[in-house]
Amino acid sequence: MKYDIVVIGGGIVGLATAYQTLKKKPSLKLALVEKETELCKHQTGNNSGVIHSGLYYKPGSLKARNCIGGYQMLLDFCSENEIPYELCGKVVVATDEFQKPLLENLYNRGLENGLDKISKLSMEALKEIEPHVNGIAALNVPYTGIIDYVAVAHKYAELIQAFGGDIFLGEKVTGIKQSTGLATVITEKQSFETSLVINCGGLYSDKLARQTSEEVDLKIIPFRGEYFKLKPEKEYLVKHLIYPVPDPNFPFLGVHFTRMINGGIEAGPNAVLAFRREGYKKSQIHLGELAESLMWPGFQKVAMKYWKTGFGEMYRSFSKAAFTKALQKLIPEIEENDLVDGGAGVRAQACDRTGGLLDDFAIIEANKAINVCNAPSPAATSSLSIGNTVSSLAIERF
Repeated sequence: MKYDIVVIGGGIVGLATAYQTLKKKPSLKLALVEKETELCKHQTGNNSGVIHSGLYYKPGSLKARNCIGGYQMLLDFCSENEIPYELCGKVVVATDEFQKPLLENLYNRGLENGLDKISKLSMEALKEIEPHVNGIAALNVPYTGIIDYVAVAHKYAELIQAFGGDIFLGEKVTGIKQSTGLATVITEKQSFETSLVINCGGLYSDKLARQTSEEVDLKIIPFRGEYFKLKPEKEYLVKHLIYPVPDPNFPFLGVHFTRMINGGIEAGPNAVLAFRREGYKKSQIHLGELAESLMWPGFQKVAMKYWKTGFGEMYRSFSKAAFTKALQKLIPEIEENDLVDGGAGVRAQACDRTGGLLDDFAIIEANKAINVCNAPSPAATSSLSIGNTVSSLAIERF
């Protein structure tokens, strides 16, 4: 079959990109291919459902621009399409003295990013908002919210089809070939000829990108984030969202408490190396994929530099008591038996060859392809903005 554009990946970024492309230029013939038999089976379907404000991201970065722009686009889209969300707000809490200057940096960064409603909280004010939280300094971030991103993504899919786009499920891509005029996306079932490939392959985006360009020099390192849930009788301990001050050396936010739009409260996640790219359980191991991660020079440098942090994360993965202790820094009343097993997600974190965990989105253009190679959190919040950016690059080619 022949298409103008083939989008690879049925997560929220791929769907938003296809939707934004057809919204701008409905005359394009577009197909989206997804290897699973359902949409949103991986990062989108296993995230915490948080609407991020843009607090953490370097001003001017792709993350900052797309999160802040995508935030309002998302809220407008949900209002127009009657998708429930709640701007419940969150607090970011310092529990140690060394975190105070980091919290001050976060406050200033938020202001630089245009979040003029954030505020510093006195301990009395913190106790009014979150009476069970322990801390020595805190920020109130009223912009943050909660949502069901799978519902959002399915609405994107519905609108793609309304614009005349085709969605193919159960179509695992096995190869991308390029000729003078067209690219061919080959799946296990069929092939698609196209003028342009848009790769939103998430955990496998780097492998797909290498088939379109020799200049892709990064690797996706899968990090599993494991959650517990609070027992219903202990949910009163959390009123909003409660976050620690993040470690500035890592693109992870630390274990925190998250209210869910459909009810319940999650506690977590940690961040541990997954032993396969879609390794949602400790027992899921793919020796080839694990070896790829361990042998990547960039990951080796990260592991050597931050082995203590990595060991601590892994220890918490195997020790519920250690996980509970981390949560007790924020809410001392939490006890180990208050936590029941929750789910897990796997974050597709790009790592360059020199040892950097990419802190920004990465969009790599090739002759007949646009590759979205690093789109972890806050990609769901930013999805319409990322889709707008990528669709603009795509439409320029027609």
